[in-house]
Formats: sequence, structure tokens, C-alpha cells
Amino acid sequence: MSSRSLLRRRHSYNFYHRGWCWRTSRLLVGGGHSKAKHSLTIHRSSYVITCVFVFITAAVLAEVCSALPAAGSIYFWAAESGGRRYGRLFGFIVAWWSTTAWTTFVASNCQAAANFLLSEITVFGLNFPTDPTDIRFRAVQWIVSEAILFLAIGMNYMDPKTYKTIFRVAVGIILLDFVLNMVWLPIAVSRSYGFQDAKYVFTQTFNETGAPPVWNWMLSFYVTAGILVGFEASGHISEETQNASVVAARGIWWSAVASALIGFPLVILFLFCLPNLDTLYSLGAPQPFVEIYALTLGQGGHVFMNVICIIGLIFNTTVAGVASSRLIWAVARDGVLPFSGWISQVSAKKEPRNAIIVMHVVASLLLCTILASPVAFTSLVSAAGVPTITAYALIAFGRFFLTPRKFQHSPWSLGKWSRPFTFIALVWNLYLAAVLFSPLYFPVTGSTFNYSPVIFAAITLFGLLTYWLTPEEQWLPAARLGKVHQLEAEYE
Repeated sequence: MSSRSLLRRRHSYNFYHRGWCWRTSRLLVGGGHSKAKHSLTIHRSSYVITCVFVFITAAVLAEVCSALPAAGSIYFWAAESGGRRYGRLFGFIVAWWSTTAWTTFVASNCQAAANFLLSEITVFGLNFPTDPTDIRFRAVQWIVSEAILFLAIGMNYMDPKTYKTIFRVAVGIILLDFVLNMVWLPIAVSRSYGFQDAKYVFTQTFNETGAPPVWNWMLSFYVTAGILVGFEASGHISEETQNASVVAARGIWWSAVASALIGFPLVILFLFCLPNLDTLYSLGAPQPFVEIYALTLGQGGHVFMNVICIIGLIFNTTVAGVASSRLIWAVARDGVLPFSGWISQVSAKKEPRNAIIVMHVVASLLLCTILASPVAFTSLVSAAGVPTITAYALIAFGRFFLTPRKFQHSPWSLGKWSRPFTFIALVWNLYLAAVLFSPLYFPVTGSTFNYSPVIFAAITLFGLLTYWLTPEEQWLPAARLGKVHQLEAEYE
């Protein structure tokens, strides 16, 4: 296996293990304490259900990737699944959906790392506000987030030969963090405030959304839907991977499996290790999990764990930037984005430097919304998972109804299970999209309104505008899709 193949597979593992570990803990004990209560239902049913259908969705995408291992992956697959009639429309829409989602993820990771760092203000009792409604805190949060973005994406400008080392270090940090959380944290909890009982972890639920019980349970998928997503990452750099038809497809499948299997014991462990609800609700740090580390591990121990978390998030942002920049480059190469000619240029070492610059600038601008209000940036980040979920659904729709005979000769094939799995993936991802669009608190007011549908509509509108304004002959050179159709005709 080539070093780049290894790089890609490690990237998939890194992205999802780290993403799950931190984002789950944030939703369980941070980012709004009423969400913490609401999301305690995850471990019982919604998480397991999500894992099953994520495996099916990943298998469907892996089969498509095996047939079309191309940079830009998800956008290119959507174009092919739409057939000759709707392929161009599908391609433009998913191009905007996917590039927006990945770039937003890069920005949100930087803000998450900043929250870990700034939580030390609360732990050490410094005389500075940590309330996000205070403009002074948001200003510092923005500066720290921008600095972390500069550091993380700066590694994307380095010689590609250094990527192998970067990913090895990232994997090492993630494994260290995983081991420390699985071993050190439980020992520390047992010596401090003690564990929650099994009833609390496995049977107790709370409903503070104001929704009916069934709807409240459905809303628990809001957390899992936004976390177990993006497993198509390995496809974005498949053109830089040897034997990509097999290796990249396997990477998609195993990244989903590894994320789910590693995430489950972490969720259970964190639930057992949470303090009582009164203590949990009293934590006021931007990232309350830092305070939990301080309560259990002590001053020195929690600082060490926090450093591991921050470094891991920085490396996670770096590898996410690799996938994001390749996606932006592939979309620009096909004339979808404004200034595509410049964005799609590569350096002498065949690196998409201009795409990296675009990703860096857009992510930096997204972070600037932190200054506007505590709701602005949160709304953008919360909407990031929607475009990816809907892209999965659109690909499944195209495969099932428009191009059912495509992708049948891929090396990584589902065989007779391909069609039923595709239909299941379509229904499942449509359901997740509905959950992500749903209000989270009732009754709905201006302060509790879920702006995801509005943001999603705006992104889709940009896709439609570029579809209408870009001449058809400037999109997808015939050498790409034309070659695919030629190979299929020769096979038949």
C-alpha cells in the first residue's frame, strides 16, 4: 500500500474518532445544558439504530466510490447518479452542499479547540468573562480560533511528503487520548465524586424540549446525525491513492465502522463518569468537559488532558483541510465555483495551493461571525451536517430511480444487496434531514428557531444560480464522465 493510501485511511480514522469523542462530550455536557438532558437517550436506541443505517449508507457510497474514484468524490458521484438528464443539476447542487459542509467543519473545529483552551479561565478562576453573550469573551474566542485555524491549515501548505508524519502523529495523539479516557478518567472518577448508576445510564431519560415523547426521542437523532457523517472523506483524495477503486472504497466503509465501534464505549463511559445533574448544570466553562477533568484529575492532570485534546483537534483540522481542499479543487476544476480557473491551479508539486487558500479564507470569514452574536456562528455550524446528509440522500435517489443500472461493475460491489441498500440509505438520510430541520425546543420563538432550513436554502440557491449561469460546455470535461460512459459501453 502506498504512503498516500495509508495517509487516507488514517485520515478517515482520525477524522471520525476524534470528531465523535469531542462532539459527543460537548453535546452531552456542554453547548447548552438542556441539550445534555435531551441527548441522554442517545446511548439506548438512537445511537445503535444510527450505526446500523450508517453502515448501510457507507456501503452504498463505497460501491459508488469503487466505480468512480475521483477527487471531489461525493459531488462527482451525484453527477453520475443523476444520469445524462439530471447529472449536471445534481452535480452543481451537491458541489455547493459538500464544499460548504467541509469548510464549515474546519471552522467549527477551530472554535471547539479555542473553547477547550479558554475553559481554563473558569477552572483557574481568572477575572475574565466566559459568557458568550459578552463581546469581550467573543472577541478573545475569535482571536484564538483564528490563530488555531492559521496553525492547523498552515500545515496544509507544507511539502506533501510531510503529510505521512503529520498523520502518524495525529493517530498517536488520538490513541493516547482514547486510552487515557478509557483508563485514567474512570480511575479518577472513582476516587472523586463516583460513578452514575446503571439506571441513570441505561434507562433514565429527560424531556426538556417541550416536544411530545415520540418527537423528543426522534430529536435524539439530531446528535448522532451530526456526528456519524462525512465518512466519504477518503474519496476526496482517491486520485492520489494507488488502487483507489478498492482502497478508497474500503476506507469509506471502515471509517464508518471504526467511528461507530469506538464511539459507543466512549458514550457509555462518559455517561457513567458524569457528575450529578446539579453539579453538571453549575459548570460554566465554554467547554464544561474541561471542568469535569479538573474535578476528577486535579489541576495538573486536567491540564495534561486538555493539551492532548487541543493538539488532537488541531491535527484533526489539518487532515480535514486536506480533504476539504481537494474537494474544492475538484469542484473548481469542473467550472462550478466562481473564479474556478484560478482556484483549480496547482503548484509545481501538484498541490492545490489556491484551493487551500480559498478554504482558509472562507473558514476565517465564518469564524468572524463569532463577533456578531453567540447565535450566528452556532447556527452556521449546526447547519453544516445538513448538506452532507441531503447529498447522501440525493445520490441514493439518483441511483435507485434514475440510474439503477450504473455502478454494477465496481471492484468493491454489494452484489444483490446494492439496490435494497440504496433504497434504505435514501429513506434513512431523508429522515435524518427532517430531524436536522426540526425545531429543537417548543414552543418555537425567535430565539429557539432552527435556522438550518434557511441556511440550507441559501446554499442550494447558490448551487442553482451557478447551474443556470455556467455554460454547459464549461462543466465536466468530456475526458472525465465521457471516459466513464465509454468504459461502461465497452463492458456491456
